[in-house]
Amino acid sequence: MPAQTLTVDAFVLVKRPAAADGWLTLTLFSGEHGSLSARQRLPKRSAGSQVILDLFDEVSVALESSNQGRTWFVREARLIARQTALGRSYAALQAASAFALLLARNPVPPESRPSVLELLRTAFAAFARSDRPEIVAFKSLYCFARDEGYPVKQEWFASLGPEDRLAAAELINRPLAEQTKPPETVAHLQGRLEDYLRTHTEIALD
Repeated sequence: MPAQTLTVDAFVLVKRPAAADGWLTLTLFSGEHGSLSARQRLPKRSAGSQVILDLFDEVSVALESSNQGRTWFVREARLIARQTALGRSYAALQAASAFALLLARNPVPPESRPSVLELLRTAFAAFARSDRPEIVAFKSLYCFARDEGYPVKQEWFASLGPEDRLAAAELINRPLAEQTKPPETVAHLQGRLEDYLRTHTEIALD
């Protein structure tokens, strides 16, 4: 049976170190196909113009599979965007990695994939430029749950007390540059949102 081929634009959500055989193990997210398991061989010598995929990269990749798409092999890769600034802050790197893992462990239905792809683009750029990664994480989780079709505004937001509702509205609606809520407030609302998602949705947080 001939190998399947696929060319997609995608984000790198998970990157595991190369095994002894020299292959990287990756999880990619495509707006058309959702999560894809892929492997990329590291060159034995200088890669020259070859793009070695890294965490959070937005890339255009040519993939090939011999097992009906259960695992894909990267044949060619072109870098669209790389968030190099993310590596300058451990807190931002940690928060972005946690959000990427959340996306990797939760299947996204076809109708939600384009909006989730755009959310990833927005979130990774925000993690890279903001000094408030905890706010980016909160906003991103809220938007992911909303884009998955869960009534977070109608149920979770409405269930909050007046003070929490005001704080949540500010965090969700204001641009990052205008945010003033202290980290303790963000952590409190993040906990409330996660409690709701664990109880009322099928989103796997852990």
